[in-house]
Amino acid sequence: MEYIFTERAHLMCPNMCFGIVICINAELNESRVADAVRCLSLAHPFIRALISHEEKENRFFYDVKEDSQAEISICRGNIPDLDSPEIITEFERITSRDFDLFKEGMLKISVWPSGAKTIVLMVFHHLLADGMGALELSREFADYYVLGKQPVYAEEKLISSASEFPENSKLPFISRLLVNMANRQWKKENKRLAFEDYHRFADEHLKNDKVKHKLSVLEISETENIAKKCKTERITVNDYLLAKLFTEERIKRIVMAMDIRKPLKCYNPGAMGNYSTAFSVELNGLEDDLFTVAKQVHEKVRVITSKPSSLYLVLQCYAALDPGLLDAAMMASRGRFESKAAGFIGKNFFHMDKAEGYSITNLGKTESDVIEDAYFIPPASPAIKKTCGVLTLNGKMRVCTSERSWGRG
Repeated sequence: MEYIFTERAHLMCPNMCFGIVICINAELNESRVADAVRCLSLAHPFIRALISHEEKENRFFYDVKEDSQAEISICRGNIPDLDSPEIITEFERITSRDFDLFKEGMLKISVWPSGAKTIVLMVFHHLLADGMGALELSREFADYYVLGKQPVYAEEKLISSASEFPENSKLPFISRLLVNMANRQWKKENKRLAFEDYHRFADEHLKNDKVKHKLSVLEISETENIAKKCKTERITVNDYLLAKLFTEERIKRIVMAMDIRKPLKCYNPGAMGNYSTAFSVELNGLEDDLFTVAKQVHEKVRVITSKPSSLYLVLQCYAALDPGLLDAAMMASRGRFESKAAGFIGKNFFHMDKAEGYSITNLGKTESDVIEDAYFIPPASPAIKKTCGVLTLNGKMRVCTSERSWGRG
């Protein structure tokens, strides 16, 4: 039994599903798909889990079963490649409703034949994994599917308390003061948001919250040229991508996700769950030259990531807030649950009251002999108007955007 800690922020928050799409260098074999999922579920217990609730302490936990809870769909009709619109249509179908995590698993898999290859869409609820964990799981699936390579069992160990973070990452005084004030107010209100009530709200929300997805690709030569230019300018490709979003959208702030597996003592290699943080990169005044902006971004990111109190800020907020308050933040910020405390946190800390933000999650650069092509469909957080998911595989960079037509989700 594992109690949810940081992941609880994603429990009662709609649009927290995302996808990994891969093209595997092997023909479709339905029984092989089922075998791969079964082996993955033995190596990763959370694939066998539903979510359960402990009433007395109001704690949610992964209730691990004997068998896989993943849902597999074999889609008929040959599709030519990863640019086929059927893939995004299937992702939007799967995510058009809220997963009832008490009754269904956190992973949905759709598979298509593609000539002598197989295309796989894996849709993850954020309680199962973050982007990096999902990418690794898709690699394990492909390695077993093509090579018969068995995935290695990974013991799950979530972030259990704020003590997992660096000592110098504690909340700043003002943030701590506001969190404590909200916690006290929440206790006075003496309320609790039931998952069933949230689930009804989320289903209604998703019917009206229309998110469009768009794919773009940078071929190997273009990706290499960008990497060379970034190296010459002493910036990262990620700096370049943020700068591009800043200049294209003419915005002042972007939320950036960052993997923190290495610094966390609790992380076991291969484990599922969430081991990432997010922080805001802000620029006041944009230059016309893209690489000038990228250098400004590089310095901002360097300062934030070198200061644990900034890097771990959002996770420290999750840790310090009463779990029940965190559950209610989204609905209260939208006026669908009566709580001044939860509404204050939802609006002022997480900006969930309206979808006006911009974000980027870059899963980095990787190589594979068995995966020919891939991309990452990012989650459409209710606080975000447009988010970019980036993945570079075998030298080819693909960017998928999840965008709302209007500011309100």
